[in-house]
Amino acid sequence: MTIVADTSALVSLGCSTDPPIVDMLCSEYELRVPETVVTELEEVAAYDDEHAQAAQRVLNQTDDIEIGEVSLDSEFPLDDGENAAVTLANDREAKMLLRDEFDKIGLIHASLDDVKLVTTPKFLLVLEANELLSPMDVASLLNTIGEVRSWDGNSYVERVRDRL
Repeated sequence: MTIVADTSALVSLGCSTDPPIVDMLCSEYELRVPETVVTELEEVAAYDDEHAQAAQRVLNQTDDIEIGEVSLDSEFPLDDGENAAVTLANDREAKMLLRDEFDKIGLIHASLDDVKLVTTPKFLLVLEANELLSPMDVASLLNTIGEVRSWDGNSYVERVRDRL
Protein backbone atom coordinates (compact mmCIF):
# COMPACT_ATOMS: atom_id res chain seq x y z
CA MET A 1 0.00 0.00 0.00
CA THR A 2 1.33 3.42 -0.95
CA ILE A 3 1.39 6.16 1.67
CA VAL A 4 2.49 9.76 1.14
CA ALA A 5 3.47 11.71 4.23
CA ASP A 6 4.13 15.35 4.95
CA THR A 7 6.87 16.72 7.16
CA SER A 8 4.87 17.10 10.35
CA ALA A 9 3.65 13.50 10.29
CA LEU A 10 7.14 12.15 9.69
CA VAL A 11 8.60 14.23 12.52
CA SER A 12 5.86 12.94 14.83
CA LEU A 13 6.50 9.33 13.85
CA GLY A 14 10.24 9.93 14.20
CA CYS A 15 9.66 10.77 17.88
CA SER A 16 9.12 7.09 18.53
CA THR A 17 12.14 4.87 19.09
CA ASP A 18 10.45 2.08 21.03
CA PRO A 19 8.97 0.79 18.87
CA PRO A 20 10.62 2.59 15.93
CA ILE A 21 7.51 3.59 13.98
CA VAL A 22 9.46 5.06 11.04
CA ASP A 23 11.15 1.68 10.52
CA MET A 24 7.75 0.00 10.67
CA LEU A 25 6.26 2.49 8.22
CA CYS A 26 9.08 1.90 5.72
CA SER A 27 8.98 -1.89 6.02
CA GLU A 28 5.21 -2.35 5.91
CA TYR A 29 4.23 0.30 3.35
CA GLU A 30 5.52 1.98 0.20
CA LEU A 31 6.35 5.37 1.65
CA ARG A 32 6.61 8.25 -0.80
CA VAL A 33 7.49 11.83 0.01
CA PRO A 34 8.05 14.89 -2.16
CA GLU A 35 11.53 16.43 -2.34
CA THR A 36 10.14 19.47 -0.55
CA VAL A 37 9.41 17.32 2.50
CA VAL A 38 12.98 15.99 2.53
CA THR A 39 14.25 19.58 2.41
CA GLU A 40 11.97 20.53 5.31
CA LEU A 41 13.18 17.49 7.29
CA GLU A 42 16.77 18.58 6.72
CA GLU A 43 15.91 22.07 7.99
CA VAL A 44 14.29 20.63 11.12
CA ALA A 45 17.22 18.24 11.67
CA ALA A 46 19.63 21.20 11.74
CA TYR A 47 18.33 22.26 15.17
CA ASP A 48 19.31 20.76 18.51
CA ASP A 49 16.09 19.47 20.02
CA GLU A 50 13.74 16.46 20.05
CA HIS A 51 12.16 17.52 16.75
CA ALA A 52 15.60 17.54 15.13
CA GLN A 53 16.38 14.06 16.42
CA ALA A 54 13.02 12.82 15.11
CA ALA A 55 13.62 14.38 11.68
CA GLN A 56 17.08 12.81 11.54
CA ARG A 57 15.60 9.36 12.28
CA VAL A 58 13.42 9.79 9.21
CA LEU A 59 16.29 11.06 7.08
CA ASN A 60 18.27 7.97 8.09
CA GLN A 61 15.60 5.90 6.29
CA THR A 62 15.67 7.71 2.94
CA ASP A 63 17.06 4.60 1.21
CA ASP A 64 13.67 3.00 1.97
CA ILE A 65 11.59 6.00 0.88
CA GLU A 66 10.66 6.93 -2.67
CA ILE A 67 11.31 10.63 -3.11
CA GLY A 68 9.28 12.28 -5.86
CA GLU A 69 9.32 15.57 -7.68
CA VAL A 70 6.14 17.55 -8.11
CA SER A 71 5.19 20.94 -9.47
CA LEU A 72 3.70 23.15 -6.81
CA ASP A 73 0.47 25.06 -7.30
CA SER A 74 1.46 28.56 -6.19
CA GLU A 75 -2.21 29.38 -5.57
CA PHE A 76 -2.74 26.49 -3.14
CA PRO A 77 -3.12 28.03 0.35
CA LEU A 78 -0.84 25.61 2.22
CA ASP A 79 2.88 25.54 2.89
CA ASP A 80 5.10 23.98 0.25
CA GLY A 81 5.48 20.64 2.06
CA GLU A 82 1.73 20.13 2.45
CA ASN A 83 1.10 21.38 -1.09
CA ALA A 84 3.68 18.95 -2.49
CA ALA A 85 2.39 16.04 -0.39
CA VAL A 86 -1.19 16.55 -1.61
CA THR A 87 0.02 16.76 -5.21
CA LEU A 88 2.22 13.66 -4.90
CA ALA A 89 -0.56 11.68 -3.22
CA ASN A 90 -2.92 12.49 -6.08
CA ASP A 91 -0.29 11.96 -8.82
CA ARG A 92 0.84 8.59 -7.46
CA GLU A 93 -2.64 7.40 -6.53
CA ALA A 94 -1.63 6.82 -2.94
CA LYS A 95 -4.06 5.10 -0.62
CA MET A 96 -3.31 7.46 2.27
CA LEU A 97 -1.94 10.92 2.91
CA LEU A 98 -0.44 11.00 6.37
CA ARG A 99 -0.26 14.29 8.28
CA ASP A 100 -0.65 15.44 11.84
CA GLU A 101 -1.30 19.13 11.69
CA PHE A 102 -4.95 19.40 12.52
CA ASP A 103 -5.75 22.72 10.91
CA LYS A 104 -6.96 22.99 7.32
CA ILE A 105 -7.99 19.34 7.27
CA GLY A 106 -11.14 20.22 5.31
CA LEU A 107 -9.13 21.98 2.61
CA ILE A 108 -6.70 19.09 2.29
CA HIS A 109 -9.49 16.51 2.29
CA ALA A 110 -11.30 18.40 -0.48
CA SER A 111 -8.05 18.59 -2.50
CA LEU A 112 -7.48 14.84 -2.52
CA ASP A 113 -8.80 12.63 -5.29
CA ASP A 114 -9.23 9.02 -4.10
CA VAL A 115 -6.73 9.34 -1.27
CA LYS A 116 -7.70 8.85 2.36
CA LEU A 117 -6.49 11.61 4.70
CA VAL A 118 -5.14 10.08 7.90
CA THR A 119 -3.80 11.91 10.91
CA THR A 120 -0.82 10.46 12.74
CA PRO A 121 -2.88 9.42 15.80
CA LYS A 122 -5.35 7.64 13.51
CA PHE A 123 -2.44 5.95 11.68
CA LEU A 124 -1.37 4.44 14.99
CA LEU A 125 -4.82 2.81 15.13
CA VAL A 126 -4.25 1.47 11.61
CA LEU A 127 -1.03 -0.14 12.83
CA GLU A 128 -2.93 -1.60 15.76
CA ALA A 129 -5.69 -2.95 13.49
CA ASN A 130 -3.00 -4.61 11.37
CA GLU A 131 -1.59 -6.17 14.57
CA LEU A 132 1.69 -4.30 14.28
CA LEU A 133 1.06 -2.46 17.56
CA SER A 134 -0.86 -3.36 20.69
CA PRO A 135 -3.40 -0.99 22.25
CA MET A 136 -0.85 -0.44 25.02
CA ASP A 137 1.77 0.51 22.40
CA VAL A 138 -0.63 3.01 20.83
CA ALA A 139 -1.43 4.60 24.20
CA SER A 140 2.28 4.86 25.02
CA LEU A 141 3.06 6.35 21.60
CA LEU A 142 0.30 8.92 21.94
CA ASN A 143 1.92 9.99 25.21
CA THR A 144 5.48 9.98 23.86
CA ILE A 145 4.71 11.75 20.61
CA GLY A 146 2.14 14.02 22.26
CA GLU A 147 4.68 15.35 24.76
CA VAL A 148 7.09 16.35 22.01
CA ARG A 149 4.44 17.59 19.58
CA SER A 150 2.19 19.37 22.13
CA TRP A 151 -0.94 17.32 21.48
CA ASP A 152 -2.49 17.97 24.91
CA GLY A 153 -6.21 18.56 24.61
CA ASN A 154 -6.33 17.82 20.89
CA SER A 155 -9.72 16.33 19.96
CA TYR A 156 -8.27 14.00 17.28
CA VAL A 157 -5.85 12.55 19.79
CA GLU A 158 -8.57 12.20 22.43
CA ARG A 159 -10.83 10.32 19.99
CA VAL A 160 -8.04 7.85 19.35
CA ARG A 161 -7.51 7.42 23.10
CA ASP A 162 -11.25 6.76 23.50
CA ARG A 163 -11.06 3.94 20.95
CA LEU A 164 -8.35 2.06 22.84
